[in-house]
Amino acid sequence: MTALAHERPETMPEIDLDEVLWQAWKAMELPEGYRAEIIEGVIEVSPTGRFSHAQVVNRLRDALAIFLHDSEYGAWNDTNVIHTRRAWITDGFVAPRDAELIEAEDGLGVKASAVQTVVEVVSPGKRNQDRDRVGKRREYARAGIPVYVTIDDYDGQGAVTLFTGPRPEKADWEDIHRVPYGTDVTIPEGPAKGFVIGEAITGPKRG
Repeated sequence: MTALAHERPETMPEIDLDEVLWQAWKAMELPEGYRAEIIEGVIEVSPTGRFSHAQVVNRLRDALAIFLHDSEYGAWNDTNVIHTRRAWITDGFVAPRDAELIEAEDGLGVKASAVQTVVEVVSPGKRNQDRDRVGKRREYARAGIPVYVTIDDYDGQGAVTLFTGPRPEKADWEDIHRVPYGTDVTIPEGPAKGFVIGEAITGPKRG
């Protein structure tokens, strides 16, 4: 008798593919200058950003740090954000400073439930753009992170998009507000409420 592809022999143990992926990610050793994330059931390996990307990330982090300096929250980046055996490395996020409130299992990063705002600076190339515009947009909604912002040089002449009201069950957002570079975007809620993303961070319109 030939088993159909979707049938599992009685002697074959159940395999938790998420756990297999998680263990594989934890065991990875990458060349310097590369990073690995688990996004929508796939391990994605990508190089660190270009200098122009780093400039925007640094301006964002520095401005957020000043904005939050009297707060119990801090401006974070360059670490893993962990959610149900998913792992993301964001360009910037806001979370408490207290390690006891944010440390994820095994000390691998920060738990997503502690993250209040997350920002991605979109990199060139379709794969990179799809990751931030589509994959991470859905993942951050699933995690219930209250605010997601993309700073995107490759959207027209440059655009900032603000996502609020995560709908985890739909992997989507209640409200999406996109503006071109040159128009200020203000974070509407959470510890970064009132923080402005404008030309001082994004730079001027492209083209």
